[in-house]
Amino acid sequence: MTLLCNMATANLNSLSRRETWSLLILAGACFGVLANTFEGEGAPVVASLAFSGVAFSVAYSMIRWLGPVFIRAGLSGKDMAKPNRPVIPETMGAVCAVVYLLVLIFFIPFAFYKDIVAATSGGGNRDVVIEVHHVETGRTLHRFPHERLASYLSGLLSLQCIVILGIGDDLLDIRWRHKVLIPAFGAIPMLMVYFVDFGVTHVVVPMPLKPYLGAFIDLGFLYYAYMAAVAIFCPNSINMLAGINGVEVAQSLVISVLLMVNDALYLVTPFRHPATDSHLFSLYFLLPFVGVSSALLLHNWYPSKVFVGDTYCYFAGMVFVVVGILGHFSKTLLLLFIPQIFNFVYSTPQLFKLIPCPRHRFPRFSAETGLLDASMTEWVTPPAPLVATALDLLHRLRLARVRKNGQGEIIESSNLTILNLWLIWMGPMREDRLALSMVAVQTACGLFGLFVRHCLALLVFPSDNRALGIIL
Repeated sequence: MTLLCNMATANLNSLSRRETWSLLILAGACFGVLANTFEGEGAPVVASLAFSGVAFSVAYSMIRWLGPVFIRAGLSGKDMAKPNRPVIPETMGAVCAVVYLLVLIFFIPFAFYKDIVAATSGGGNRDVVIEVHHVETGRTLHRFPHERLASYLSGLLSLQCIVILGIGDDLLDIRWRHKVLIPAFGAIPMLMVYFVDFGVTHVVVPMPLKPYLGAFIDLGFLYYAYMAAVAIFCPNSINMLAGINGVEVAQSLVISVLLMVNDALYLVTPFRHPATDSHLFSLYFLLPFVGVSSALLLHNWYPSKVFVGDTYCYFAGMVFVVVGILGHFSKTLLLLFIPQIFNFVYSTPQLFKLIPCPRHRFPRFSAETGLLDASMTEWVTPPAPLVATALDLLHRLRLARVRKNGQGEIIESSNLTILNLWLIWMGPMREDRLALSMVAVQTACGLFGLFVRHCLALLVFPSDNRALGIIL
């Protein structure tokens, strides 16, 4: 921990000697594991872990080296929650995204090469294929089915699209009403491959509704609309819960770790679970993501040395969309987005312009105290009676804060974000403490979501599809 703290506070322009040797040792050990893994029978999970270490080392170094380059190119911003408002590099999420994409590309032979050889005549001749039962016998975590390669590449292509669109947003500063649909365009390759490769659009009906709807119901086109909505929501929801040092990366790391916990529940069974491949697929995307995000968090945590930019929010959200949709557990994914869902619902009055919505709604910094407090939005004209009544009700319930003039008219109301709401409840606090509070909220809500998925779901579904025989 001491090493990590020293690394996070070092000079941004270059790596210290201790950092250099630490990163070289980590990368060298990971490359050694990769060489041993590729020459053996193939252990993609081990290889993915090694790639995660390489991704961390490369991303950490590149962020440090490219910071001054980004500033000279005009990709910088002022940290408004600091007394002297320092100018620091922005769009560093793009660096992590590029490292991540390259790692996923280099990982392909480790996950698929041995399977192609084993499933064919030995030289990759697709005209001579061994029967499936010979290939599947005894397989656990060491080989990945070749038929998942199309899904893997479609997820990779969607991530490439969203990174390009995200960098364009950071460069051009696209307005919110235009960029909200950016993730939908990035998800198109993944949805097209899902249509031709999998195409399942039916869902299991809860037990109370089975007498009326049957065991399954086919949603058809509506299922693709649902997946597109998930693809739009996840990246934008991470972007909405932002504005203080480290909160975008920290919430993404918590979600990814909880998703890996969910994956592990399907991989530790004493027998091969039918969903093993789907959750291995998820792990192969999440492990390198944790590597690059950890490197970014060390630079973005309070006091931040870099800004992540919208690119990281789009990129992180699309990683979750890819594993959720192509791993076939999108409903579980949404259970881990409880704070983001609440933040979106809570923000709707401002998003739909019922309440004035400034471009930035992050908490207000007080230079005198060094603390953050809930930010306010001004009313140029008094709100309509119905809106004023609603704001008064929220104020009495401590769900908002309002200020009135001598005539009793509302002149200011707090911005409706979960960050501001937490400050209304808990009072002014330092930036890092607020970020840690959001990490705690994200973790608690995520663990509750997993509890709902694997325990409370049994109230409306006949069984938990982990089929472990026990309830965790």
